[in-house]
Amino acid sequence: MSEPLAKKLKYRFNDPHYLKVALTHCSKGSEHNERLEFLGDAVVNFVIADILYRQFPGATEGELSRWRASLVNRDTLADLARQFELGKYIFLGPGEIKSGGQTRSSILSCAMEAIIGAVYLDGGFEATHERISAWYQDLLQSLSSAASHKDSKTVLQEYVQGLRLALPVYTVEKIEGEAHQQRFTISCEVEHLDIKAIGMGTSRRRGEQAAAQAMLAEIKRGKK
Repeated sequence: MSEPLAKKLKYRFNDPHYLKVALTHCSKGSEHNERLEFLGDAVVNFVIADILYRQFPGATEGELSRWRASLVNRDTLADLARQFELGKYIFLGPGEIKSGGQTRSSILSCAMEAIIGAVYLDGGFEATHERISAWYQDLLQSLSSAASHKDSKTVLQEYVQGLRLALPVYTVEKIEGEAHQQRFTISCEVEHLDIKAIGMGTSRRRGEQAAAQAMLAEIKRGKK
């Protein structure tokens, strides 16, 4: 099982036991991935901070912090895990299997962090830095300039503040699906603009970003 995943990760473990532990959820047994997850969380935060610091020498502390938060969070790590089809390889207890744990973002993101911790212990810092840089390559390339990566909520907030209006209000209109596959419908309203925009996403945060993007599109349309 580890060989196909190692090919996807493009990292061959010197000690495959690290990978096995990284893929073992606490519902499966006493030797599980929570300690590796703790380590991996610290490592990925440091590596991404290091990359951003070097890639954007003119960025402010606030910009660097915001970009790191957008790159190191449950949703992004879960998406990364899905690229490697990690759910197929995670060892889960019967209850988690029955409830669809293989697709749950919380489990996938924790396993991804645990793998990062495992690579660090197995191959050292340089190997880990190289792998994280490769895994995040597309996302890092999207940060081509400080202005280009302002997320939709930030852009909208800055816009309404420039007009001296109240901050946007985001409301959860609807939540659909099972606990591990929920879809959030979020509305966004700005006082005095008389616009209500709707966005959807697999988390509340993503739904709010989509709603903010929809609001910006409506504002742009109204200016034409």
